[in-house]
Amino acid sequence: MKALIQRVMNANVTVNGELISNIGQGLCVFIGITHNDTPKDMEYMVRKLLSLKLFNDENDKKWKKSVVDEDLELLCVSQFTLYNTWKGNKPDFHLAMPGDKSKEFYEQFIQMLRNQYKPDKVKDGVFGAYMQVSIQNDGPVTLEIESRVNTGKNKNKNASKENGPLQAEESLET
Repeated sequence: MKALIQRVMNANVTVNGELISNIGQGLCVFIGITHNDTPKDMEYMVRKLLSLKLFNDENDKKWKKSVVDEDLELLCVSQFTLYNTWKGNKPDFHLAMPGDKSKEFYEQFIQMLRNQYKPDKVKDGVFGAYMQVSIQNDGPVTLEIESRVNTGKNKNKNASKENGPLQAEESLET
C-alpha cells in the first residue's frame, strides 16, 4: 500500500457536482493498493496514519502531534494511479491491484481505520468513481508512505543478503 498524505485546512470530494465527503483540518490521504498487498500492509498503514506526528503542539513546536492527538479528520481517496510505471510517455498500472479485489481491500482498510479511530472522523470518496478532490493544503505538507520496501522490484539494490529479504517484513513492524 502507498499513501500520499497531505496536511490540510479542509478538503472535499465531489462526484458529478454532488458533494460526497468533506473535512475540516486534518489529513487528505490518497490510497494506492498494489497487487501483492496483504492485511499486514493494511494494519501498518492504519497504524501509521493515526500516529504520524504532522501537527504542531500547543507551544507551536513542529511535528509533535498526530491526527488522533488533535482529534482531527481524515479524508481517504482511493487512487490506483499511485502504482504507475511508465511505458515511454504513457502510464501503465499493472502494479495496481485489480478493481474488484482492490475495492474489497480498500473498504476493509476504511473500516479498520474507522474501528481504530472515530468513525465520524474518517471520510472517503466513491471507489472507482471519477472524482474531483479539492484541497486547501496546510504548509504545504505532502508526504508519502509505502507499507513495503519491496513491491515486486528490489528498490534497495545495495541491501545485503542478510538484510534484504527481511527488510520488507521489518518495515511492516514500525
